[in-house]
Parts: sequence; structure tokens; C-alpha cells
Amino acid sequence: MTEFTSKTDSDGIATITWDVPGKSMNVMSYEGLAQIDKLMDEAIADEAVKGIILTSGKEGSFAGGMDLNLIAKMKADAGENPAKGLFDGVMDMHRLLRKIELAGMDPKTQKGGKPIACVLPGTALGIGLELPLSCHRIFAANNPKAKIGLPEIMVGIFPGAGGTTRLVRKMGAMAASPFLLEGKLVDPVKAKGAGLIDEVSDDPMAAARDWVLSAKDADLVKPWDAKGYKMPGGAPYHPAGFMTFVGASAMVNGKTQGVYPAAKALLSAVYEGALVPFDTALKIEARWFTSVLMDPSSEAMIRSLFINKEALEKGAVRPQDVADQRVKKLGVLGAGMMGAGIALVSAQAGIEVVLIDQTQEAADRGKDYTAKFADKGIQRKKTTPEKKEQLLSLITATTDLEALQGCDLIIEAVFEDPKVKAEMTRRVEAVIPEDCIFASNTSTLPITELAKASARPEQFIGIHFFSPVEKMLLVEIIKGKGTGDRAVAKALDFVRQIRKTPIVVNDARFFYANRCIIPYINEGIRMVAEGVEPALVENAARLVGMPLGPLQLVDETSIDLGAKIARATKAAMGDAYPDATVDEVIFWMEGEGRLGRKSAAGFYSYDEKGKRQGLWEGLGAKYPVSEEQPELTDVQHRLLFAQSLEAVRALEEGVLMDIREGDVGAILGWGFAPWSGGPLSWLDMIGAPYAAERCDQLTAAFGDRFACPDLLREMAAKGQSFYGRFGTTAAAA
Repeated sequence: MTEFTSKTDSDGIATITWDVPGKSMNVMSYEGLAQIDKLMDEAIADEAVKGIILTSGKEGSFAGGMDLNLIAKMKADAGENPAKGLFDGVMDMHRLLRKIELAGMDPKTQKGGKPIACVLPGTALGIGLELPLSCHRIFAANNPKAKIGLPEIMVGIFPGAGGTTRLVRKMGAMAASPFLLEGKLVDPVKAKGAGLIDEVSDDPMAAARDWVLSAKDADLVKPWDAKGYKMPGGAPYHPAGFMTFVGASAMVNGKTQGVYPAAKALLSAVYEGALVPFDTALKIEARWFTSVLMDPSSEAMIRSLFINKEALEKGAVRPQDVADQRVKKLGVLGAGMMGAGIALVSAQAGIEVVLIDQTQEAADRGKDYTAKFADKGIQRKKTTPEKKEQLLSLITATTDLEALQGCDLIIEAVFEDPKVKAEMTRRVEAVIPEDCIFASNTSTLPITELAKASARPEQFIGIHFFSPVEKMLLVEIIKGKGTGDRAVAKALDFVRQIRKTPIVVNDARFFYANRCIIPYINEGIRMVAEGVEPALVENAARLVGMPLGPLQLVDETSIDLGAKIARATKAAMGDAYPDATVDEVIFWMEGEGRLGRKSAAGFYSYDEKGKRQGLWEGLGAKYPVSEEQPELTDVQHRLLFAQSLEAVRALEEGVLMDIREGDVGAILGWGFAPWSGGPLSWLDMIGAPYAAERCDQLTAAFGDRFACPDLLREMAAKGQSFYGRFGTTAAAA
């Protein structure tokens, strides 16, 4: 498959075009590396070639990054020594990019090289920026939709094809840190302002041609190859540089709590690389990059946050024999926070929305949510007044159910009461077309029961959004017992339209996300009741990679909501209800009026502006702290196993149908320790035999909620892993 082609014109400019067949955006493959290597050799050696322009054949983009299967191939090809295979493969990329950088110049005189420019039609990510950084000048199209940057850190690795070393030497460690350590992406104008690229033009090819034809020898020498080069901002042994690296180390540890290997490795590569010549720095970068790739955390993050997430977004679990179900007109019932958020993200996707509420005032207030969101965007110069009006024109706020005629999808987001939902279902089905899909945005009520109010249960489905809708990436789609394939396809196609990540689960109490997150919250509260120091509970959670401790999380979601869920669950489960100890704490807090952040009083104290101040001191008066405190690891295991075992049970019971959804859903839905790749990946990481043994220890010490599921016990006996046994599905469960 030809991914790179070259054509030399009458002016002696060889244009090398990257255009991967069958893909909307270029990604670097093994074959692509070999092809560009060969074409660069030929162009540099050809006396008729005066200069080279590297560009893309894709409209609006240069490249989306590396095909991560390339990394897997490097490891596999190395056989018994995967680290050597990875290191050698990375060094091959370094040699290619260094060849482009030096461009045939004499190493002593630094003369005689051929100018190489890179033209970016648009988006350039990962290797799609590392490759241009090795060229002598980067020209970008004036394309405000384009994104330029190095997002590798977001999937558990770091820029390992020279991007780390080049960017730091080009910009300095401080200026480069947002792009390396945060994966910051910017448009071309901001990229030029930051120093990532050199020029922005309405006709970048013409600008590149002019530069190539006029470039002098001195224009081809990179700053780090020039005599007397000094790193911007100072190297580590320079007084200014010393302070930079001390601060960077503290910042990285503060943000990652030491559980994300890529950030620490990146900083090590930068620090050590800054002390040595450029070519040695590339070897150091390659060694640290190899170390990260060999870490099970990085492998799990790549699998969950890149490969599996992308597969789910592209319809990996969509019924294949159902025609395109993209939504043209959406009805949203209920204009509260959830309904307003759903209307906003749908309008952003260009979908016509009818937003219904009981009063016109409430409906208008729901539409105003979009207006205020757009106003903030205007203030930040992310949108314009014209685009705001266009967005608002897509939303009709009304009390009239007749306005729902012509809708092909309804999302009900009314009060969490089965009777209220049933009445609304019957009233709306009398108005909407017979083929319209009806979805309930419920977080706890079983879809099969709600569907009993529908005259068309095969067209009834659950679409569970997380709050706030516009920020949360996950949408949980719930199949009732009677839900048909078209309803599933409709929900999946809609979620894809609004650019969220879907998971599809079978109906059960709390579905998947809530059945896992509630035990996490409950375990934290239970420990407080036992006398465990609340600060230990919270910090143990953060130190193991949870974004929020369980006490802060319940404050954010509201304590009275927790009390409501507890009462409903107890009524449904009767004597089998396991959380009486937790209820005692929750009901007491509710009685004290400490309902969480919304009341500026919960497990935490808050100031007059609602800013969290610290854990509430009154908690210790009611639940005194024990003199003897548990080990940190024991607290962390209680919190992680409480969630992970529910994920296994969901898989065992058929609620989860695909283990990819279990891991991706956990990270995006409630932030399960992203470094682990998700609860099932974490169990694979620690190994089924150890996990089963630890279950037995926790059960003996704390109760049957930690009982080892039969599936995990069986896998432990057979020495199996979840991804080894199920691959990408859970069909064999």
C-alpha cells in the first residue's frame, strides 16, 4: 500500500505527499516509515532536486498521529526481548527524522544541505507534529479548526519520536511543558505564537515554495546544532533552569500522585537530555520511551483510552444490519439541568431540538442554559454572537407536546418517579410518529419496568447521561428486555453525532456505572463510621489515581440524593440490603442539613462563595477517629476492590456485554484510576490469583461484599486474564 509519493517539478522541488489510502486522516505505519525513508534518501541524493516539501494529501489535516499497532508490532517482532525491539524501532525513527533535519549537509561545515519545508493543511498531532519539527521550516494553513500538538500523555505515553527533545530545545522546558505534560492542542495562529510552527498562510504551499527556493545554508541549521547553543530558559545546571526543573518535578508529582509513569519518564528524559549533546539526548528519550511502553500501565491506558475508546465510538457494538439512524429532530422532555444539557450538546451537533417543560418559564430557562454557555464561549473568544444565534435557533422551548411531531428520537429527562415518567410516556407516544424511538435518561430506574408504560417497548431504551452533560464524555445506553436493535442503533448513532463515547449494557438495578460507583462511595463512608481518619480515606483514593475521594464525590453529587437512593434500594432489596452502616451516616448528615456542595455544608466545609475549605471538623465528634489507623494499601484496596468486583459481577450477570465497555465506561464515567486502564485491566495487572486471594482476605476482615465472584475464582484457578480470556468481548462469560 502506497502511503507516501514524490513528484519533482521543473523548479527542482520534490513534493513528498503523505496520503494513506482508505483513511480520512493520515496515521504513521511501519510501511509508511519505510516509504518516507526511501523517498527522502532519493530526494537528498538527486542532484536535480533543489529542495523538498513534505505535505499531506488529506484536506484539512496533516496527520492524526501514530498507528499504535506499530508499537505492538515492534514488541512482537522482538520475540523474547521486546524492550530491545521497541528501543531499536524508536531509534530507527530517530535516525529518519535526524536524516531529514541534517538534509545531506556536510557535518563539519554545516553546508550543502537541501532545504526541507513541511506544509500542514490542518490538524497535526503526535508524530504528525514530530515529523514537521525535524524539517527546517513549518508552514500551516490558516485553518482555525485545525489542532496542533502532542497529545500522547493523554493515553499514557509521551512524545517519543524526538518531539520531547526537540520541543524543549526549541522553546525551553517551561514553555514546552503545557504541550508535553498536559497534551495541550492549539490552532495554527496560537501554535505560531507559541513557537511550535513558523508561519501561517492562506496559501502555505506557495509560501513554502518561495522559502525553499530562497533558503540559505544558515537557514537549515537547527539552533541545537549551531555553535554556542544555549537552551531557552536555562539548562538544569543554570540557576534559572534549576528552579524550572525543581518546580516541574513538584508539579508533575502533585498532579499525578506518582501513579502515571509517562509524566515522570518524560520529565526524566527532558532533564537528562538537557545535560548532553542532542544525539545523545535522543537516545535517552528512546530509552525512557521504551521504559514507558514496557510498563503495564501504559499498555492498559493505550488499550482503553485510545484503541478501545475509538472502537466504541466507531460503532464496535452497533447492530450491523440496521440502516443509518442519525437523528434529525430531537424531543427533550424536561428542561432541568439534564434536559438543558442534552439540548445544548444536541444543538451543537446541528440537531433540531424541541425542549418541553410544564411551564413556558421553565422551558425558556432550559434554553437559556445554552445562551449562557455560548456567552461564556464568546467571552473566551471560542465562538461568536452569530454562532450563538445559530445555536439558539435550533432549540424550540415550549410546553406544547404537539411540537414533538416529526421527531425521530425522544429523550425523557423528567423527575425520577416511575409514575411521572409513565404518564409522560403515554402522553408523548400519542403525538410522536409510530417509528420514533423513545429513550429515558434515568440513572437508577430499570428500563424494562419503565417500558411497560410504552405501547412500543421494542422502541423504548435508556440513554443515561452524566452530569454536567456538556463536560462528561460517557453516555450509558441501556437495553430493556424488549428493546429492539433499531432502538440500540438509534441511540448509538445519536451519541456519535454529539461526539460522546457510548457503552451498551443490559438492564439491571443501577445499570453499570452507578452499580460500581455507589460501592466506592459507600466504602469510604463506612470507613469513616469505623473510625478511619477521613483525610486518610480521601488521600488514599487520590494517591491511587481516583480524581475525587469518596467523601468529596458524595458532596458533589449531593447527600440527599444518596439518601434517596438508599431508601429506594432498601425498599427493593428488603432483608438483603447490605448498607445499614452507611445509611446511618448519610441519614444523620441529611438530618443535620449538610447536603453537600449545593448547601455549602457536607463532609467538607465551604466558604461563603461555595469554595471547599477542608473536611468538616464536626464529623470527628460524631464518629471519633480510632487511635490505630489502617495501612494505606488496605484503604486503597477496599476502595478499588469495591468497584472492581462490581464490574466483574456485571460481566458475570451479562449486564456488561463487552469488557472494553467495562473499562472505558469506568474511566470516562466516574474516573476509575485511569492509569490502570479500568477495573478489569487493573485486575489483569495484579493477576487473577492474587485478586482472588485478596478477596478472601478482605471478606474475612470486612464482610461478604468482598466475596470473590465465581468468574474471578475460576480465572484464578486457570491462570487466566480478562483480556486473555475474552479478547474484546464478554460473550464467553
